Amino acid sequence: MNISELLKTSDAISVRRVFGEPYEKDGLTIVPVAVVAGGGGGGEGHDEDKHQGGEGGGFGVAGRPAGVYVIRGTEVKWEPAVDVSRIVTVLGVVAVAYLLTRPSVARSKAKAARRRRPKPH
Repeated sequence: MNISELLKTSDAISVRRVFGEPYEKDGLTIVPVAVVAGGGGGGEGHDEDKHQGGEGGGFGVAGRPAGVYVIRGTEVKWEPAVDVSRIVTVLGVVAVAYLLTRPSVARSKAKAARRRRPKPH
């Protein structure tokens, strides 16, 4: 498959990937929603000396749940998805930043305290 065919046939990033098929249960309509991102690239080249050419490409897509729209009658409510792994990652980054900056802050406080002390005569 050449690059132009790859890009023509790839419909991986579309609104159909973001909004799932709605379904109904007990008078509610649920519409699942996801965050979808992707990208692709490719290239081609030709070696004049060897009279050879080539091309290549790739395409990638990633998605994660964002939440659901809950529809009851005329009322629409957004229910976000809770991504526990993202919460744990953020808490880990905050803890590491705290542990790395704590000694520097302690040294700065000690230095400021020494400057405020009156000098003995």
